[in-house]
Formats: sequence, structure tokens, C-alpha cells
Amino acid sequence: MGLSLVEKLWARHCVADLGDGTDLLYIDRVLLHERTGSMALKGLKEQGRAVRHPDRAFVCMDHIVDTLPGRSDTTIMPGGTAFIQETRAAAAEAGIRVFDIGDDRQGIVHVVSPEQGIALPGATLVCPDSHTCTQGGLGALAWGIGSTEAAHALATQTLVVKRPKTMRVRFDGALPPGVGAKDMILHLIAAHGAGGGAGYAIEFTGSAVSALSVEARMTLCNMAVEFAAWTGLVAPDAKTIDWVKGRPFAPKGDLWDEAVADWRGLVSDADAVFDKEIRIDCADIAPTITWGTSPQHAVPLTGHVPHPDHATDATAAQARRRALDYMGLKAGDALIGLPIDGAFIGSCTNSRLPDLRAAAAVLKGRKVAAGVRAICVPGSMQVKAAAEAEGLHVVFQAAGFEWRESGCSMCFFAGGEHFGKGERVVTSTNRNFENRQGPGTRSHLASPVTVAASAIAGHIADPRSFLGEG
Repeated sequence: MGLSLVEKLWARHCVADLGDGTDLLYIDRVLLHERTGSMALKGLKEQGRAVRHPDRAFVCMDHIVDTLPGRSDTTIMPGGTAFIQETRAAAAEAGIRVFDIGDDRQGIVHVVSPEQGIALPGATLVCPDSHTCTQGGLGALAWGIGSTEAAHALATQTLVVKRPKTMRVRFDGALPPGVGAKDMILHLIAAHGAGGGAGYAIEFTGSAVSALSVEARMTLCNMAVEFAAWTGLVAPDAKTIDWVKGRPFAPKGDLWDEAVADWRGLVSDADAVFDKEIRIDCADIAPTITWGTSPQHAVPLTGHVPHPDHATDATAAQARRRALDYMGLKAGDALIGLPIDGAFIGSCTNSRLPDLRAAAAVLKGRKVAAGVRAICVPGSMQVKAAAEAEGLHVVFQAAGFEWRESGCSMCFFAGGEHFGKGERVVTSTNRNFENRQGPGTRSHLASPVTVAASAIAGHIADPRSFLGEG
């Protein structure tokens, strides 16, 4: 019987079978950020242990840093300055590279790592952050861990991990106009529930996945954790290899040739057996948006808020009722036309250059509606620079968007900047939980083009009516 890609990568990195379905895995890269990484480094120091391979660990300042122009270590997030400065000092003491404030490579760790060639096909990567799975878009085996595990990985370059089950999600056919990776993953989660991927490592395949850009594949994998999956990944192909080539930390010379020869074999065998398979016909996917407080509370943009009584069970029905109350909606309400107060493009889900290009195509020559606060936060300083080289910042600013420095920004609220209580926001982020973007803020997850279209309209709007109109 053949092996799936996940099984192949697992076997390559397995140091020891510990029994009961648990293995000791070799970890190629340990990624940290200032919010949880500082705790990992502090824990390591308290244990009197050293970082085994400082050259294989990287720190990004992303979660707590301000994204306002002219930023410094000072933040509006309570205690934020201490997190930044303590992480910087601990990383320097440990000899770990930091992509710091002021560094032109700074940004969200899940954007920076692939961009710099730190994440590579076939590699194992961990970070004390749930969206580490984003890097599966390159064919890496990447997953989120806790700070204690991060300290262990730093000290030993290994981790004890329970073997996940395998799932293949196949997206067949061509995507309809105006539909992208964000719509694909919201469609999947809505159809199979936010817990549908629990316990699985998911390989995304199919003609629609092959047609996606590498950045869009990262969007798909980014939200695997919102499906409760252990991780998600896409097998590397020629498109991936072209994307990685020349990245600063990618192999060079003969090592590059050896790496490429190896990466071309990173595919699931034709006779591989998965524990579960899901097939989705892309013709069934429309631009999708959430109405509630879970990524599974998603419907086609042209749809209506479902009735709680139509939920699968009493618990889900109760969750729907609570979500309706929080979101200020009632069953049967149409999503299109719902007035909004804010629009946000950013986060590790949708802040890369193709996301900004797509949004700019909607915004060009148009203005954000009166009363809507619109913010764009590029995923990294390199994304920002590339966007500015194309003049995209001019399009955003002319439309009325704030054009920020890179970072996690308002993707999550930790006592700092936020949208207001009761304000309705269309957002390209990954979580719409209660209070995620501020106390009482009502977040609707959508693609960057839907965010842009809604900002222009002043209400939730269908991007298809804006695309192609110049």
C-alpha cells in the first residue's frame, strides 16, 4: 500500500516510535513571535537549558507591535512594550535571529517564514501559534504548539507528537468568477462543521488547488485549524518550486538542485489510503461570508441567515441563537445589503501581494462609503514594499483606506487597537469569535475582494458586481 504525503514526511522526521501512536519527531525550524515566544525563551532559561541550534530558530515581531506609521517599542496594548523588549533581549542572549521593528523583513511570522525561504517543502516547522499550518501551502509539515513545547523544541530540536489521521480534501473543477481560496475553505467548514477536521492532517488536492497561486494555497492551509485539523498542506509542484527559488534562506547551488530533485517526489502515492476523503465540486462554491461567531456559520454571500431550529442538534441550535444575539441579526436576514461600520484587509490569512492586488482591482477609481473605517495591513514589510512598487498603496489610499505597517494588527484584540462595540466589520481575517476584533465587535469573515466591495458599498456587497468594471 502506498503512502500519503503526510505519512512520507512523518517517516522522514521520525526519530523514535514511543508507542501508543506517539513518535519523537525531528523539527527543522522553530518559529517564535513576541507574544508567546517570549514565554518559551523565558521557560528555557529558567530550566537552565540552551537553544540547540540557534540558526534554526527565528523570531518575528508581529502580534503586539503597532501597525501605525512611526511605530516604536511603545504600543497601546497593555504590557506590549515589555513583551517586545523581553523577547528581543532573550533572543539576542540565545543567539536567535529576530525580524525586528525597523527590519525590512519584519512581518507576520506565517508570511515572513515562507517569504524568506525559511519554510521549505518537506520541512517540519513549529511555532507557538495555531496558524502555523499556513506554511503547509508550500508542502511543509507545519503545526501550532504551546510555549512549553516550543521551549522543548528549542532545547532538543525534537517534539513528542501523536500521529494524526489523514484526510484528503479534493476540490474539483474550475472556480467560478469572484471565488477564491477564502471562499473554498469557508465553504468546506460550513458544509462539514468547525470540528470536521479534528484529529486529521489534511492534504488539499484537486484541479482547483493546482490552479491556485502559492499564496492562495497558504490561505487554504491557514484555515485548516479553523476546521479543527492538526494541519493542512498542499503537495509541492513546479509552481511551488519556482516560488521558493531565490528566497534568502532557500538552498543555493548544488544544494538547490538536490533539494528540487527531492521535492519533486513529495506527493501522495497513487494507491495511498486516507482515513477520510471529501470531494467538493467547485461549481457549487459561491463568494462566501460568515453570519455568526464561528467560521462554520458561513453561507453564500447571496444567502440568508439560517434558522437556529434547522441546526443539526440542540447544542448547535443554541450556539446559533447566541450568535444571532451577538451579531444583532435574526433568522432569514439577507447578508447582502447589511450596513457595515468597518472593513479590514490583513492577517496571516489574506494579507499577501495577490490579496492586495485583488482588492485594489475592486477599489481602483472608487471611494470607501461615508462612515466606514477601512484599514489595510500588509502581511510583511516586503509585501508592503512590493505593493507600493506597483502603486497599490495609492489605490488603497485614494479609495479611503488606511495604509499601515505590517503586523497582526486588528486580527485579534488583546487590549490594544480595536473596532468599536456593536460595530459590524467585514474582514479578511480567520476568526469571527465574540470580541475577536474588539469588545462587542461583529466580524464577518470574507475574501479580500468581498471586503473591498463592501467597503465601497457601505454594506455587505457581492464583489462580482464590481469586478471587471474598472
